[in-house]
Amino acid sequence: MSTANPAIEQIARAVDDLPSILGRFLPGFDDTNRAAQTPDLPNHVIWSLGHLALYHHRAAERIEGVAEPGPLPEDAWVTGDGTAGGASRFDTESVCFASTPSPDASMFPTLDRGITIHAAASARLAAAVRSLDDAGCQREIPWGPRGATCTAIVLATRMIHHTGSHVGQILDTRRALGLPRLIG
Repeated sequence: MSTANPAIEQIARAVDDLPSILGRFLPGFDDTNRAAQTPDLPNHVIWSLGHLALYHHRAAERIEGVAEPGPLPEDAWVTGDGTAGGASRFDTESVCFASTPSPDASMFPTLDRGITIHAAASARLAAAVRSLDDAGCQREIPWGPRGATCTAIVLATRMIHHTGSHVGQILDTRRALGLPRLIG
């Protein structure tokens, strides 16, 4: 459903762009270094893709009016103990808030699969944003610790900023690993 409000559509288009923006910084990463960590940079690339995908799904649920976390696509997600992922799925517990990214790449999907899972979650979030009308944009929804709330449209915008934060971490990781520059 496409909204008649151009501001809502602009935010949805920005969400649509998140996979390609993040993807600009992935050259040089592959399945041999997708879980590479460096001192003081524990959030490796594959963890970042899963983490962002998880929170794009959760934000989409809230924007859609779902109060409690629901099931995620079974072909991409498993809820285990943080070690139940593998070559094709993320374990929600291994990429959730306050998780500790493991350097064990076997716990995570391949890089290409992680990119695909992230893109699907971003598409779901963009669709949720597009489903909003003007009143829906201003609906207060729970998000964050200790009963915090924000409006649906602010949550969508936060997900854009959240992605930017993790893209910055990916850039720092690139530098620390000695990967070639991509900008400038």
